[in-house]
Amino acid sequence: MRSLFWRILAAFWLALLLVAGLSILLGRALNQDTWVIARYPGLHDIAKQWTLRYETQGPDAAQKLLESRRQQYELSVQVLDETGQRLVNGTNLPRPPRPRGNFDRENLPRFPWRQLSQEYTSSRTDQTYLFIYRIPHPTLQAWHRSSLLWPLSALGIALVVLTVFSLLLTLSITRPLNRLRRAVHDLGQTSYQQDSLARLSRRGDELGVLARDFNRMGDRLQRLIGSQRQLLRDVSHELRSPLARLRIALALAERAGPEQRAAMWPRLEQECDRLEALISEILTLARLDAEPGPTSHIDLLPLFERLRNDAQLLHPEQHIQLDIAPPLALDGWPDMLERALDNLLRNALRFNPAEQPLEVRAEVADDRLHISIRDHGPGASEEHLAQLGEPFFRAPNQSSPGHGLGLAIARRAIERHHGKLRLANHPEGGFLASIDLPLHRRVS
Repeated sequence: MRSLFWRILAAFWLALLLVAGLSILLGRALNQDTWVIARYPGLHDIAKQWTLRYETQGPDAAQKLLESRRQQYELSVQVLDETGQRLVNGTNLPRPPRPRGNFDRENLPRFPWRQLSQEYTSSRTDQTYLFIYRIPHPTLQAWHRSSLLWPLSALGIALVVLTVFSLLLTLSITRPLNRLRRAVHDLGQTSYQQDSLARLSRRGDELGVLARDFNRMGDRLQRLIGSQRQLLRDVSHELRSPLARLRIALALAERAGPEQRAAMWPRLEQECDRLEALISEILTLARLDAEPGPTSHIDLLPLFERLRNDAQLLHPEQHIQLDIAPPLALDGWPDMLERALDNLLRNALRFNPAEQPLEVRAEVADDRLHISIRDHGPGASEEHLAQLGEPFFRAPNQSSPGHGLGLAIARRAIERHHGKLRLANHPEGGFLASIDLPLHRRVS
């Protein structure tokens, strides 16, 4: 993963290295013989003037030119021909006295001057001359400092390089942050679209991780908001029917005589029981989204044996076959998991024929706990399989009692345990509910 931390650190050090490297290269360039000869006072035109005087006025006039330059610029010049012979006496600089006392001999320059050379070809005679210049080190350094070219050039290079790197680094951080800011604003306005961060989520640094986490958070929030809205619509619809029946029964009871009113009381009690059961299931579904508290250790075999005993009290004609090894266990919330498994068992017992057993199996594979509950009933329609587990959904041909919340409660409870519930028709007939749960894992 390309970490943003390392990217910023690398950009910082790369900028420093570039500034240092370019400064060194500039220093070397400014210290080249050709650059010094072209810029140093008294050198940029001396070869041309000396050649003109030497060829037109003779060696004495040319020697006087060199002596005047030495007095004016503290400059030593020697001129040689193509054979290496001196053409004039030239000028020499006095050798400075050697320092006495304690001094660092290693840091002293080998020569007290800087020597430069230049070849110049006369345009009149095509004769080539070799000019050898010597400039004292203190004079040359003073000229460098007084020209201000070196510090200004180094400062300009540093500013340009650091500005470019800072701009690129700033844009690489602020642009993704602006996209995230717009996504946060859209999420607050409930108009968030996941594809708005699709490009950012493909990055391999921390901003890409943040975008992917934000996408998951936004998707979950949107699903929660959508499910809450759908739940409110479904609850209002489901509550309207028993309330309407109660209102009609009460209106009829007001007009009926004592005997007819007494006959209506069981109907009123039945509607009240249905309304109470519906409200209880709605509250159970809502509690699954709340904080359930700490987890605890759950042994599966005692849990299924208790559920089997409770189920056979209501369906004594049914036989529930358990295939569960005793050591199987997991960490979770016992009440929540028990309610989910109880709903799945009750749903399977509604459709399982009495002459065939209801099969419950649990096994471990790849550090995952797999639970399956299979009945031998007619199964579900293929077109309705995808909707099973949605709150208040009931198949059109389903005649059994209920409000369509049992499978929704089971699915939500299993998801809180970081598991998955799959509902499908068994290939050999009947209906199969498969549960995949993490084994021995603390869930939150």
